[in-house]
Amino acid sequence: MSRFENKTVVITGGAGGIGLAAGKLFAGDGAKVLLVDLQEEALQTAVSTIGGEGVSYQVADVTQPEQVQKYVAVALERYGAIDYFLNNAGVEGVVAPIVDSPIDAFDQVLAVNVKGVWLGLKYVIPALLANGGGSIVMTSSMAGLKGTPNISPYITSKHAVVGMMRSVSQEYATQGIRINTVNPAPIETRMMRSLESGFAPGQEEAAKAQLSQMIPMGRYGEPEEVAKVMAFLCSDDASFCSGGVYSVDGGGSAM
Repeated sequence: MSRFENKTVVITGGAGGIGLAAGKLFAGDGAKVLLVDLQEEALQTAVSTIGGEGVSYQVADVTQPEQVQKYVAVALERYGAIDYFLNNAGVEGVVAPIVDSPIDAFDQVLAVNVKGVWLGLKYVIPALLANGGGSIVMTSSMAGLKGTPNISPYITSKHAVVGMMRSVSQEYATQGIRINTVNPAPIETRMMRSLESGFAPGQEEAAKAQLSQMIPMGRYGEPEEVAKVMAFLCSDDASFCSGGVYSVDGGGSAM
C-alpha cells in the first residue's frame, strides 16, 4: 500500500516550484491532491504535469478569508476529508534597503506570507479535527532563522511563520494535529531567479554563485529535496514530530 493511499493533501502555492514538487511526490505516493494558487493557467499546467484522476486545483487568493474558506470547502466536497496541509504559498517582495523599500510591497509580503498562512491554519484546522487529526507543514525559510540585508519584509515574514507554528502547534498537540516548519536555503525556483535579479541586476549568475558559496554543500537545493522533508513530516514516520523547525539548507544554518 502506498504511503498516502486514501489520504488528501491541500497545497497552497501549488503551482510553484516547491508546491508542484510536493504535489508530484504526494500523488505518486497515493494521495489525492488539491493545488491552490492565484493563477488558473499555472494551476492547469501543474495538474496536467502531475497527472492522475485524484489531482485537481482551486484558484484562491490566500489573503482573502472567504477564498481560503472556499478552498477548504472544495477539498472536503471533492475528497471527503483533509489529512495534510502544506501551508506553502509565499512571495519574496522587493530587494531594497529598508529606507527605500516600498510600503505596498511590505504590505503584500506580510499579507501573503503571514496573514495567508494564518488564515490557512484558521480554516483548515477544523477540517483536520473533524477527521481525527492530521499534519500541517508550514514553509518558512533560512530567512526565518537568520537576517539578510535588503529583504527585511521577507525576513520578517518568515520569522513570523516560525513563531506562529510554535504557538499553534502547542494549541493542538493533544488533539492529533502535528505542525512543523520546513526552512529551505535557496532552492532552484522562480523566487530565487527574482531575488538574484534584485540583488545584482544584470549579474544574476554572479549573485547565484555568491549565494551558493554561503551554503556548505556549495549549491542550491532542488524543490524535490524540500518536498521529501514535507512528505516525511506528514507521514507516520514523523508521529512524534511537532513544533519543530526542519532546515533543508545544505548545512547553511550551521554557519
